[in-house]
Amino acid sequence: MSKERILVLNLGSTSSKIAVYDDAQEVFKETIRHTQEEMAQFDDVLEQFNFRNEKVREALESNGIGVNTLTAVCSRGGNIIACPHGAIGIDQEMIDYLTRPEDTAKHASLLGSMIAFDLKKEFGIPACIYDAIGTDEMQAVARVSGVPEIPRYTVGHTLNTRAMAIKCADEVLKKPFDECTFIVAHMGGGSSIRLYHNGVNIDCVNDDEGNFSPERGGAVGCKDLVNYCFTSGNDAKTVMKKFHGAGGLKAHLGTTDAIEVEKMIDAGNEYAKVVYEAMAYGIAKDIAKLSAPVAGKVDRIILTGGVAYSRFLTDIIEGMVSWIAPVEMMPGEYEMEALAAGALRVLRGEEKLQDFGEIKAAAVDRIRICKGVEPYTTPAK
Repeated sequence: MSKERILVLNLGSTSSKIAVYDDAQEVFKETIRHTQEEMAQFDDVLEQFNFRNEKVREALESNGIGVNTLTAVCSRGGNIIACPHGAIGIDQEMIDYLTRPEDTAKHASLLGSMIAFDLKKEFGIPACIYDAIGTDEMQAVARVSGVPEIPRYTVGHTLNTRAMAIKCADEVLKKPFDECTFIVAHMGGGSSIRLYHNGVNIDCVNDDEGNFSPERGGAVGCKDLVNYCFTSGNDAKTVMKKFHGAGGLKAHLGTTDAIEVEKMIDAGNEYAKVVYEAMAYGIAKDIAKLSAPVAGKVDRIILTGGVAYSRFLTDIIEGMVSWIAPVEMMPGEYEMEALAAGALRVLRGEEKLQDFGEIKAAAVDRIRICKGVEPYTTPAK
């Protein structure tokens, strides 16, 4: 049997992670770092497409991997409308949706979908996303906000949080993922926290409704936000940038690098220490918040993402939430492996490749539960 050669793309706000797998065997992996100076030349995410696409192709060619040898490409997904987890085929309808002008908070991961689609058109190979950031399986009661026009929804780090939860179920609990309950905090440039119950992501704290992170402003008071929007003299794009890219540690300390912040603290910067502790404090509060929907019955709390390498932060968080459940430190990411494995299952016919058009039609609005996902019932005490 000939091997599948799968290109995996995982584009974030400050890096482009790429890897090539021959079936399940990794044969190439590289993280292309993008400096703040490079990113500053672009006003929004879509303007980065040609730059990022060229960087990916250059990295492949310089390492002896011809793009014409690829048999499939799988990308971390963009902000797809309320979709189930798993693989979704990339087509023109998806690209049109991801790049729609009315979405003013585009995530860099959508560029991976665009690059994958570009390769699909050029070489006729299958292209898909897997566990998109818009994966939304929340129970209906969790969707209702106090403003009917703005329902709650899930968006964030599905790929890594779900992969880490599955890994923890397999290797630590020795139980099937769909028999466990996890609270998973992904801590990176942006942060989000997920509640997985019996294999389904039933609730979350998104990166704009919870604590601040290295480059996100997080939740602020509604009255103050409305007042700021109407009195600052800024347009929507500028205001969004302030909260989604230039907020958090960046706004307070001028850097998104947790290592640099810890150097400031070691040098005696008391303000840096207070801000950094505040980030840990807020993450712990958000974790505790998600224990309520399952009446505190949580198997494990998982801390993951690049910032989870910071013992300064994780020690604070663990000390505040370990009364809920044992805390597993799983720093870094398992995203590339998860993308490759998902794509391989699709290529082997072990998993269905879902159609974006069907998913879009099923998700009439954000309050409706995705087709095929059963409503969740709060467990009895």
